[in-house]
Amino acid sequence: MPIAFTLDGRTAEVPDDGASLLEALRDRLGVRSPKDGCSPQGQCGCCTVLVDGQPRVSCVTPVRRVAGRSVTTVDALPEAEPWAQALCATGGSQCGFCTPGIVVRLAALGRKGPLSPAAVDQALLAHLCRCTGWQTIREAATLVAGGATPAARDLGAAERRAALEGRTPQRVAPAVALGRGGFADDTAPADALVAVRTADGAWVVGATLTEARARAGKVQGRRTSAAVEWPIAVPEGDWARTLQTTWAEPAYLEPDASWCEPGAEPASPLANGGAFGGKVASEVAAVARRLADQHGRAVVVRYSREDVVRLGPKRPPLAAGVRADGTGVVRVRRTSGIVDAIAAVAPGLVVEEVDRPGPPTSAALRGAGWVEALALLASLATGPDTVRTHEGAQAIAVVDGDSVHVRVRCGRPLDEVVLRSYCIGAAHQALGWVRSEGIALDDRGEPQDLTIRSFGVLRALDTPSVTVEIEPDDGEPVNGSDAVLAAVAAAAWRADGFSPRWPGAAGGLRSAP
Repeated sequence: MPIAFTLDGRTAEVPDDGASLLEALRDRLGVRSPKDGCSPQGQCGCCTVLVDGQPRVSCVTPVRRVAGRSVTTVDALPEAEPWAQALCATGGSQCGFCTPGIVVRLAALGRKGPLSPAAVDQALLAHLCRCTGWQTIREAATLVAGGATPAARDLGAAERRAALEGRTPQRVAPAVALGRGGFADDTAPADALVAVRTADGAWVVGATLTEARARAGKVQGRRTSAAVEWPIAVPEGDWARTLQTTWAEPAYLEPDASWCEPGAEPASPLANGGAFGGKVASEVAAVARRLADQHGRAVVVRYSREDVVRLGPKRPPLAAGVRADGTGVVRVRRTSGIVDAIAAVAPGLVVEEVDRPGPPTSAALRGAGWVEALALLASLATGPDTVRTHEGAQAIAVVDGDSVHVRVRCGRPLDEVVLRSYCIGAAHQALGWVRSEGIALDDRGEPQDLTIRSFGVLRALDTPSVTVEIEPDDGEPVNGSDAVLAAVAAAAWRADGFSPRWPGAAGGLRSAP
């Protein structure tokens, strides 16, 4: 018997086949503004909708529970346009994957009373955002609460700056905040077959995601109680500073996805973000092409969150010792390109690659290896922590109690809103990386932290305010946020007393669940 409910003001019916509300919305009804970020763990908030006016995480809500009820997505939300304008104006939406759910929840909050900073931070506990660092989302809430009209700006210039910072083409527009950035999984044909991966690496195809997951025998990932470890020993020597890092997950919100028609080119999994370099070598596009040719019709290929953690590249762990003159030794998990990446910014460091069991690693990840090297060298000075990248960007950072101060110079800003947003996001990532982020492996090197909340990404409540000063510069525009990532990592490390391990010191190894 079909399940009927009201969707965005119209009557909708779907079969009662055990699907979640999110699966029904996206796969049966073609409503793709709610996003599937944790697949489905109920932890990222990207799929938030209103059920009878109340925020609900749709990925863990069986569709049969909304029979006869009213479901509202961001597409029909009266407050959506002011929120979209505000998020674009503050840089509170970069890739636009997490913001549809955030807009739904904060709009519902605004109906109850004033959007105070404390209330906004409390509401954001239900969400995860990797790009923005939260602050620009808070600022958007202030704009909405005050009814301010955002100033006009050149969004073409904003997109050029975003492409530099994200190192992949990216749209900048109010519609992006409402989930319309062009993610591969959103653009697949409505009648496409769905392919998901089994635990042993085979690909199972179904008419719907619900059917494919059932055939694959998907098992929900869990968070382990095992401790994070630092797999590489510090080189022997008389060092002024030492550092060990662990396996770190890029923690991008959109799981790898692609789709393809027979004989055609597959959709890029990079979509509107870039995933901090985590999808450069993703297999999903090639799998989509192969399965489309095999089945003679369009196929969309989707990773689960567990697939992303098990198969996606991690930041290569390293251990280093440096002398006061900037010379030293870095031992790093063997990773193609990592030696050259470190040598480009720190020629005085000898790089030794070592083999360690564990998930894949990649030098394509944001600043992998060379950002750690810059932070190490910056730590040898008295501060404030100053770094200069091989591209010519310079950043200076101070972490002082509950605030972070950043000064960046990276050529013509092009668009200060986008540049500032990326710098705030980089500061957020650096703080988490130094203080809380890491994943645990078992004795075989298999990741055990399989939920999106187990990576240690800082929540809004745990994130200090960030002040960004953009220095005037008429030079050629270059990426500036990676320099900020290194400078803030060094400054946070300094503030924490140069704990010899990342993550370490303040706040322990994990942010609260």
